[in-house]
Amino acid sequence: MKKINLIVNITAIATLAFLYLPLMAVAFFSFNNTKYGLVWKGFTLDWYLKLFQNELILHAAWNTLILAVVSTVVSTILGTILAIGMDRFPWPRKLNTTFDLILHLPVIIPDIIFAAAMVVAFGSLRMLSSVFEPGLLNMIIAHITFQTAFVALVVRSRLVSIGKEVEEAARDLYASTTYLLLKVTLPLLTPGIVAGAMLAFTLSLDDFVISFFMAGPDSVTLPLYIYAAVRRVVTPQIHALSTIVLLVTVILVISMERFTRKVNNK
Repeated sequence: MKKINLIVNITAIATLAFLYLPLMAVAFFSFNNTKYGLVWKGFTLDWYLKLFQNELILHAAWNTLILAVVSTVVSTILGTILAIGMDRFPWPRKLNTTFDLILHLPVIIPDIIFAAAMVVAFGSLRMLSSVFEPGLLNMIIAHITFQTAFVALVVRSRLVSIGKEVEEAARDLYASTTYLLLKVTLPLLTPGIVAGAMLAFTLSLDDFVISFFMAGPDSVTLPLYIYAAVRRVVTPQIHALSTIVLLVTVILVISMERFTRKVNNK
């Protein structure tokens, strides 16, 4: 038994090291006082300061923020409505199974396949209007398309956990549909909605494949900028930018987890 526990512990530590040591290395070299190479030449914060003086990075950061915020707001609204409609409306069993399958497709389909499908779809739309040229609008629509599914799944799980008893009790007390939705259902769904929104924001913030296929010349995001910069040469400035993106993502995930736990404990 002791040998088995030792093997399990070693495997767990090795797995964590495999996952997180590369990230720690990127953060470590973002403070290296040399522009090229991996030899440590001293501690500096210059690379972080230069990020805020780089117009290309600031433009990419602004595009990333707009893309993430707009797509998250829209997908959260649509995903919440979709979840409520699927879970609270008495659909026939076969139709409900079909809806479940369709809802899971954006989650399980590889990003490259989804992105290729978006290219075909927007190519058809461009025949009708030039508005759908590659750019920020296409990126927002594409992100909403896959984010909505994630939000709906998270909100549906919350709907299942709270059950229908409270809503039925409100109906017994003559609550109208509007009152039931605004005063009962949505407050109970708040943890799920917030969790779904933060998940959607994180997915949009870190997305590369779909953004790469949808982007135009003036709609470069931070992941796309990092990819293009790494193809030329890896500098501590790229390490610093990657560290900031990673830090923002980690903060969002921790905030989502703590908020959900706090609400569930009430």
